[in-house]
Amino acid sequence: MSDNEAEETFGEEEDNAEEAGGEEGDEEVLGEEEEKLGEEEEVEEEEKVPDLALTEEHIAECLSLLCKTGDGLAHAYVRLDVHDRQLTDINILKSFIHLRYLDLSKNNLKDISCLSALTHLLTLKADYNLLTTVKLEEMPFLQVASFNDNKMKTLEGCSHPMLEHLSVNNNLISKVDTLEPAKLARLHTLELRGNKLTTTDGFCLPNLKNLFLAQNVITVIEGLDRMSSLTTLHMRGNQVKTLDGFTDGLQMLQYINLRENSVMEVKTEVPKLQCLPLLRAMVLSENPCTEEDDYRIEVLIALRKLERLDKEEYQEEERTEAEAIAEQRKEEEANAENEEVSDEED
Repeated sequence: MSDNEAEETFGEEEDNAEEAGGEEGDEEVLGEEEEKLGEEEEVEEEEKVPDLALTEEHIAECLSLLCKTGDGLAHAYVRLDVHDRQLTDINILKSFIHLRYLDLSKNNLKDISCLSALTHLLTLKADYNLLTTVKLEEMPFLQVASFNDNKMKTLEGCSHPMLEHLSVNNNLISKVDTLEPAKLARLHTLELRGNKLTTTDGFCLPNLKNLFLAQNVITVIEGLDRMSSLTTLHMRGNQVKTLDGFTDGLQMLQYINLRENSVMEVKTEVPKLQCLPLLRAMVLSENPCTEEDDYRIEVLIALRKLERLDKEEYQEEERTEAEAIAEQRKEEEANAENEEVSDEED
């Protein structure tokens, strides 16, 4: 091949490379445009949800449970179940002030502010809607509220003095610093599975007993000492590496579930739970530390009162073995200290 032919061939290769690069660039632009188009279509699809208002006919079909009204002078139906009806508007409910049990799940609701008029409401289910807030006027008798699988980013405005159980699983909540303990004095169970929490800080709820935080992105355990009544802490499927953050302020804590986290070592981490006098059951399965030799025994050596690990009860022979190893280590430590003292005297 002559020099000219070689130069021509090399030039053609450069041209082809530039064309290919141009095509790749075009593909990237096209990909971005398609992505934007997809997002726009998704928004449009959401916007195209047909308006469908709750009517008196619907309500008549779905009312049940005839009870006396609050003043005892009349009777009214107090239960309404209108789940899975593609509703977008429930403003008519303002007039149904005697309702006590309401199921609005699996609709297309974005606004439930009209429910503030239902001051006798005891139970509210609003799962699988398009809600972005739990904010309602203070409801004096509401005891159970469920807002799972919505689009909420905050718990602001959740202030109901009789509320006992609040469930807000599978939303977009990253912080819980808007909860007001004085207005949630009776709250004993809070479910926040599948949100975007990165820390346990912010739960200033001294009367809370059960806290469910599975499937978040929590890396830090902190601020728990402000929940002195907590008995159950469920944190499966997070990113916790150390057990720092547990304090003697958690005097009532009995059960901890840390399955599918990143706790590395038993001997350095588990003893940090010795400050929990009532801890009786713990789950650590699917953590790196469970691969250690004598994992179960090492946990029991650190937590002598533990009754169950990874849902398996400790047997008497395990307790005997843990006790013997612990005593042996004490003796070895004492001997080592005596030797150090002797060396210093010499």
